[in-house]
This record gives sequence, structure tokens and C-alpha cells, in this order.
Amino acid sequence: MTTAIQDLDDGSWLDATDVMGVLAHRYPFLFVDRIRVVQPGRSALGLKRVTCGEWLGITSALPDAEMPGMLVVEALAQTSAGVLLGLLDRSAGAIGYFAAADRVRFRTLPRAGDTLLLSVELIWFRRGVARLTGTATVAGNLAATAQFTAVVRGRSA
Repeated sequence: MTTAIQDLDDGSWLDATDVMGVLAHRYPFLFVDRIRVVQPGRSALGLKRVTCGEWLGITSALPDAEMPGMLVVEALAQTSAGVLLGLLDRSAGAIGYFAAADRVRFRTLPRAGDTLLLSVELIWFRRGVARLTGTATVAGNLAATAQFTAVVRGRSA
């Protein structure tokens, strides 16, 4: 997994501007800095560099303040946009909505200065509903795992 971070500048990652073109999220609710589609419609990687200047509570006075666990799950859900792109062949007007999270497990959570690597794989996709599984790691150590559901619908103007 560390090779994915080392290959950050190889051109196959969507940068922050491209990610905003895929996701409807904007600052301060965008929790993925880069997305890489590993297998279109099957798996994607996301990257989040956790900094102390973020609003998410990391600026606590405690020396070991962590990124909240549910925001790690949200980052996994946002990474699933890379998987959904492959399923929809970049269909204009389609948007994915985070619907549910199951079997969420937290091990260690990222702290300021950590790089969170997010891996998402498709379990199944039927009638606009996607079931996915995600794993978040920090420096090769498991941070969180989750299964989640996303619903894909046309974008309402």
C-alpha cells in the first residue's frame, strides 16, 4: 500500500480540482485529496493528508487528538466515487448518495501529519444501488474498515 503513496505524482491520480468535478462536496466537507481508479467499476484508492489546520477537531489541545472516526468513513464513501465513475462510464448528471454504513470497525485513527490511504472495492451493483467495502490505513496500519451503500441517481438541477 505504501507504493501507492510513492506513486502519487505518476499522473494516474485525480487531483483536487478533478475530485471536485466528480464529487458534489466542497470545502469543508471534502475529505479526499486525490482519487485513483485502480480498476474501473471495481476498485479505487483515495488519499487524505490530515493536517492540524483542519476544522475537524484535530486542533484540540490534547497532544494525541485524532480525526473523528465517522469522518474517516465519510472519506471512504467519497472515495467510492472513483468506483462509481467506472460503473456509469462518466455519465453526465449522475450523482452518488451515501445511504448506509455497516460493520464499521475502528482500530487506530489518523492524527495531524498522517496520510490516510483509502481503498474501496465494489461488492455488487444493482438498479442504481451499490454495495461497497472500504479499508483505511495509516502508514500500513489498519485504521478503519466499513461496508457501505451508495445510491446513484440523476442530478437534479
